[in-house]
Amino acid sequence: MHSYMFTLLKKEIASFLSSLIGYISIGVFLVLISLFMWWIRSDSNSSNNLNVLDSGYANIDSLFIIGPWVFLFLIPAITMRSFADEKKAGTIELLLTRPLTDLQIILAKYFAGLVLVLFSLLPTLIYYYSVHRL
Repeated sequence: MHSYMFTLLKKEIASFLSSLIGYISIGVFLVLISLFMWWIRSDSNSSNNLNVLDSGYANIDSLFIIGPWVFLFLIPAITMRSFADEKKAGTIELLLTRPLTDLQIILAKYFAGLVLVLFSLLPTLIYYYSVHRL
């Protein structure tokens, strides 16, 4: 990976984690998953019971059912601001004059978004551990 590309990757991650939007989007993801997984009770007649405590057996299927739907909102929140902030701050011209190709800029921003999504998934390992203990 080119050093400018790695620098851009670090800048994107730092700018996301230095803003309140980053922590809010990760927090909303974790709260929604937690609510569906542990608190919101579904009908006893329903065959698709998402609550771990009501389902009768411990599994994390609800994480895999609800997670993609929550990511439909989380991932755009992470990625939409990537180029918009560059343009708003007026640094897009500076970025385009660096010795980076357009593909390298796009890949750096893509990998930064990927790292941030993986970063938001790390706390869900607590769910795995707690269901394992059940």
